[in-house]
Amino acid sequence: MEATALTSPDRLWSAQEVLTRPSPVPAVAGVYGWYFEQPPHPDLDARCLLYVGIAPRYMANRTSTQNLRKRVRYHYRGNAAGSTLRLTLGCLSTTA
Repeated sequence: MEATALTSPDRLWSAQEVLTRPSPVPAVAGVYGWYFEQPPHPDLDARCLLYVGIAPRYMANRTSTQNLRKRVRYHYRGNAAGSTLRLTLGCLSTTA
């Protein structure tokens, strides 16, 4: 995958679109980027790439059970203990 697919995507998906069934997010290993219409901190620009995550195929000692669809959905529905994105957003919102 080219870096431009993350830095200049052809399309951005909304939470509503991602959480529908069937989801447009494939259940495969890969890299994903996170953009925000309204940035979580006033010093950040709207619609900028704020977070890049991975759903690896293999981990150091086992095959990963995660995939892109699971990771992205967890960011929407999970908590900061399992989502670096949520943890980062929490830190940014306390400094705004």
